[in-house]
Amino acid sequence: MRFPETTSVLIVGGGPVGLTLSVQLSGHGVPHLLVEAHPGTSRHPKARGVSARSMEVFRRCGLEEEVRRAGLPASQVFFYRGRSLVDPDFVRTGVAADGPEGTEHTPSPGLICSQDALEAVLLRRARRLAPDGVRFATRLLSLTQDDDAVHALLEDRTTGERHTVRADRLIGCDGASSTVREAAGIAMAGPTGLGHFLSIRFEAPLGEVVADRASASYFLTGPGRGGFLAVDNDRQWIYQYPYDPEHTDTEALSADHQALGRLVREAAGLPELAVTVRDTMTWRMDARLAETYRHARVLLAGDAAHVVPPTGGHGMNTGIGDADNLAWKLAAVTAGTAGEALLDTYEAERRPVARQVIDISLANSRARAGYRIDDELLLTAAYRSTAVVTDPSDPALPPLAPDLEHPAGAPGTRLPHLRLPGPPGAASTLDLVGPGFTLFTASGDAAWPRQAADATAAGLPVTVHPLPTPLWAKATGLPTTGAALVRPDGHIAWRTPKPPTGDGELITVLRRVLSTEERVPFGQRSSDASS
Repeated sequence: MRFPETTSVLIVGGGPVGLTLSVQLSGHGVPHLLVEAHPGTSRHPKARGVSARSMEVFRRCGLEEEVRRAGLPASQVFFYRGRSLVDPDFVRTGVAADGPEGTEHTPSPGLICSQDALEAVLLRRARRLAPDGVRFATRLLSLTQDDDAVHALLEDRTTGERHTVRADRLIGCDGASSTVREAAGIAMAGPTGLGHFLSIRFEAPLGEVVADRASASYFLTGPGRGGFLAVDNDRQWIYQYPYDPEHTDTEALSADHQALGRLVREAAGLPELAVTVRDTMTWRMDARLAETYRHARVLLAGDAAHVVPPTGGHGMNTGIGDADNLAWKLAAVTAGTAGEALLDTYEAERRPVARQVIDISLANSRARAGYRIDDELLLTAAYRSTAVVTDPSDPALPPLAPDLEHPAGAPGTRLPHLRLPGPPGAASTLDLVGPGFTLFTASGDAAWPRQAADATAAGLPVTVHPLPTPLWAKATGLPTTGAALVRPDGHIAWRTPKPPTGDGELITVLRRVLSTEERVPFGQRSSDASS
């Protein structure tokens, strides 16, 4: 399989963030190449909590059911606290759910799906959509960029052959120790070494032991140390052992499976437990944020841009949100539909979210009485940038609102989820979004659909979805004369309570959101349009 000499987007890193970005770019028709230094997907479960917002992203990609099949059943998404796995005085709590009883905020609640299983699902889809665009065992050696492109030197780790690829843009999804970030000269800020852990993956017959307390995570309270993470709540497990790096030789300990077995048995409170160690991994708890997400044609996403303490389960999900935000913008700029300035809105929108996620996760790590697992936190993201048209009367919203519900339909927020009576195949308002821009109106309105037709004729395709009046009011809080424009990522770009004031009003809004005056259709490359 030959390497392409050129590509529109080069993705470095094939974890959940890079693979999600690949799947979404394929959905938008953007040529790209993904390279990953490892020969295959993760062998270790690593991150496991897939939040509601990430599941909504996978729903839009047609992957929700496959991810659910790979995860733990919903009946086991609880969080255990006790001195050991057999503590009779254990406490078990569920995922935090805000709002009045019966209120449903999402069609796609989160679940526990270990990263190794999730990556396998994403990789299958990425390769199906871009058979020649996903290369593992390929590492980035160096990169340079000029006014026109990024030039990346890649090495096939199987053959040792080297290839230079010219890309319009390069996205670093290569983790906390990002080669891309270092090559781009982007600094990180924030504390490191907040904790050190040896992650032990093992097999043991614990299914019957935890049958009356089955949970996703088992946090050990004093004198217990660390905690257990369920892979299948039967025989496959992870024990997170906290250690002092100044007094523990983790290399020697990792090689001593008998010692590891003793650690597991002591923590479980089962001295006769048969333990088979399968794998180990050391990791360090940091809380760091990149000083910028972009240097010219190089952008960062996921752990390359933000390293989040795992206390709360938001790190991987924040990265998946990065990919969701960035994919449609890369597609629009690649097509020539949007100006370069649209890519600047990526950092403007996503970096404040990461900052608040880090702060929340840090507070969780210091909470002696424990902390809540907020599956719906990332549903509350509110963006402020030139890709969102706000009114001076709109209230200022924080990047995330863990204790508040955002006003329905506010610009910058995610389109509210409401159950639909139809059409067939669409169960939620969120199912009506994309792949391009979507204009929501009240049923019976003809003025705004005419504006959408004019925009489409001008090379800015917009799909119109009229909502029945009760749903319209609940989703947007607008009178039936108004309209709400929703971006491909499901966030509201603009809304108005009024009918159109003149021809081309929607076109003007779209060009403002896209930072362009060009009229190349979304999904068609500017070079194609000029030929």
